[in-house]
Amino acid sequence: MNEPRTAALLHRPDGKPVRVLVVDDEPDVTDVLSGVMTREGWEVRTASDGAGALAAARVFRPDAVVLDWMLPDLDGLRVLAALRREAPSVCVLFLTARDAVEDRIAGITAGGDDYVTKPFSLEEVLARLRGLLRRAGMTAEPGAHLLAVGDLTMDEEAREVRRGGAVVDLSRTEFELLRFLMRNPRRVLSKDQILDRVWAYDFGGRAHIVELYISYLRKKIDAGRIPMIHTVRGVGYVLKPESP
Repeated sequence: MNEPRTAALLHRPDGKPVRVLVVDDEPDVTDVLSGVMTREGWEVRTASDGAGALAAARVFRPDAVVLDWMLPDLDGLRVLAALRREAPSVCVLFLTARDAVEDRIAGITAGGDDYVTKPFSLEEVLARLRGLLRRAGMTAEPGAHLLAVGDLTMDEEAREVRRGGAVVDLSRTEFELLRFLMRNPRRVLSKDQILDRVWAYDFGGRAHIVELYISYLRKKIDAGRIPMIHTVRGVGYVLKPESP
């Protein structure tokens, strides 16, 4: 039987955990991001305004910063400029409700590395951070962006999925759902866990959307093959490699 293989944990070049500073004036946002990143094995600090972010950055020396654009004192662009003066190589991911094209361009032009709009998927934020950190040399080993469970493979950077060597075409949401399942092989995931990680963090308890997208995935991943996506009645779903 093929054993599942997941991507290696990211860490600093010295072997210590990656450090991430989360800056947002909404406590719910900093709490949920801090919790999920801590479970990734990362060290996390939070700040609720620009001045606090800059003070924390000087002491904490983060590898990456998740930065809200609209803060109560300084806007994100000013905070970014100050961060870049003190730590030119820090990875910066903007997190904001401003989704106009000109805002995205302004953020990237000012030196931001990536941009996620609110409401956001936790899995997308984590994936964007993993990509930024890998490109900055924080990956544990070459090929850390490759996931494999049985004959199912995913290249996170190329956003390519194959089953038995055949390319599987997935929508953005299907891809994020499968990514979460593949990062947790053999682990039963509840509908609430899946909602929290794959859909917007404040999406609510509309569990039927999980059932719908699981059915979409099954049609693309399992159709005509030994099923890998299994329902655990009353609990949730689990991805397991097929038996020999």
